[in-house]
Amino acid sequence: SADAAAALELANATLAGPLDSSALHEVAASVGADVPYFLTEGTQLATGDGTKLAPVALPSDYDVLVVVPHGVEKESTGAVYAAFDRRDGPRGFRERRASLRDALDSIVSARDLALLPPNDLASSPLAGSLLDAGAFRADVSGAGPAVYGLFERGEDARGAAAALRESGLTVLTRPIASGKMTIPVGRGQAVRQRVLVP
Repeated sequence: SADAAAALELANATLAGPLDSSALHEVAASVGADVPYFLTEGTQLATGDGTKLAPVALPSDYDVLVVVPHGVEKESTGAVYAAFDRRDGPRGFRERRASLRDALDSIVSARDLALLPPNDLASSPLAGSLLDAGAFRADVSGAGPAVYGLFERGEDARGAAAALRESGLTVLTRPIASGKMTIPVGRGQAVRQRVLVP
């Protein structure tokens, strides 16, 4: 979805009459429900089919360790949702949605992100390994297989990365509230693209 959004923004920037943000959002939504998210700056809460976005103010003073496990291929999103349906995942959706909204309303510090409900679409034992390594929150990212851990201290995140390198590819980063960088696209043109990681 992030790649699709970047491609749309780059293509839009090369048009003689680029689409406005609303029209580009519609095109992105026709490509995939997650794509508009990556066209929108800052943290967003996606509702409905995932294309209705509202800004959410969350802290960004923590380190993130992403682990992509070795030897695990990403299942198709359709297959992940089919498995979710087979285990009766939709049951209790309203309660989980209310829990998420309550948790979002009570987040003041980075550590409060641990109050967010767990990913109910996918799980991984690597999340437990990240918690054991000092993360204050760990979970599967989306449909997986990538797993993330949030750390208050960079040195703890680096230690966890070293400890988990045998389990998968490890990537360390820090969130940013917003920001853009300019990417040249040729012949004197440029497109402004969000910086998702420093």
